[in-house]
Amino acid sequence: MSRAFVKEPDGDVPDALLERPVSQAPNLVTPAGFAAIEREIARLDVAHAAAVRADDKTAIAAAQRDLRYWTARRISARIVESSGVAAHVHFGGTVTIVRADGRQQTFRIVGEDEADPKQGTLSHTAPLASALLGKAVGDVVDVAGGEAEILEIK
Repeated sequence: MSRAFVKEPDGDVPDALLERPVSQAPNLVTPAGFAAIEREIARLDVAHAAAVRADDKTAIAAAQRDLRYWTARRISARIVESSGVAAHVHFGGTVTIVRADGRQQTFRIVGEDEADPKQGTLSHTAPLASALLGKAVGDVVDVAGGEAEILEIK
């Protein structure tokens, strides 16, 4: 076979970076979550410009990939203001539960990109959040093979 028809890397082009998967769930975000998306895009713009100046092809490719992801998330974002009504578990609200083993946990239900369970935030698409949304104080939900009772909603 002729070498003219073989596509090989140029040596200075980085291996293709995998695209960051974009969730198919509605991109609900809190106002703080939307601000974080804006900050990340601004940070990546700076990183991309620095990579271009340094002619760092790997850093350029990584910044471009991340910019595509965060730009798509900004475009699809639906900002949801917290209703302030604490009668039912809602997006942007904070809920305290007690599990069957007596453990109490408090989570704020936020967008997928904002979620960090270690910091007390839980994605609205997480099974626990999905089970809690719309429920009231005293309701019991089945989660992770056990039950949890809602103690407080803020």
